[in-house]
Amino acid sequence: MTAPEFTSAISKERSHLRSYAYQLTKDIEDANDLTQETLLKALTYREKFVDATNLKGWLFTIMKNSFINNYRRMMKRNTFIDSTDNSYYLDTPALAVPNYGESKFVMRDLEAALDKLPEDLNKTFTLNFTGYKYHEIAEMLHIPIGTVKTRIFTARKQLRDRLKDYGEMYGMHYEK
Repeated sequence: MTAPEFTSAISKERSHLRSYAYQLTKDIEDANDLTQETLLKALTYREKFVDATNLKGWLFTIMKNSFINNYRRMMKRNTFIDSTDNSYYLDTPALAVPNYGESKFVMRDLEAALDKLPEDLNKTFTLNFTGYKYHEIAEMLHIPIGTVKTRIFTARKQLRDRLKDYGEMYGMHYEK
């Protein structure tokens, strides 16, 4: 087949190629680019075409291979490669180490505020905080249940006043 005959033959397949390119790319502009690239490759490698073969199949194969190569090239270009050793550990939430720095300061200040409480308030509040019920604390300390409630209320109020900076920092505002 001569060059003009070959050019005429592939021109007749242009609409089929554009349709197939659109099926592959799902975008008109990309389909036009792929069609043009396919026609250019067909003209460039005309001497590799064997006259007895199916021209349309040959063109579709060129188009499919061009599409696949372009897709791979695009994926390789858009892929971020992290060469850090053991990088899979970075994104593993189970292996994340929490930062306890701030909570250590808070605990230290809380313990200091508890230590400043009078002994009777401290003991009553601590027992309640660790889970004992009012009546259990009253029995343990041999005091009336009303006294237990008053001591816990007073201890909370004093702690709230001493730790008001933390309350404000965490969005808790109490009326006096």
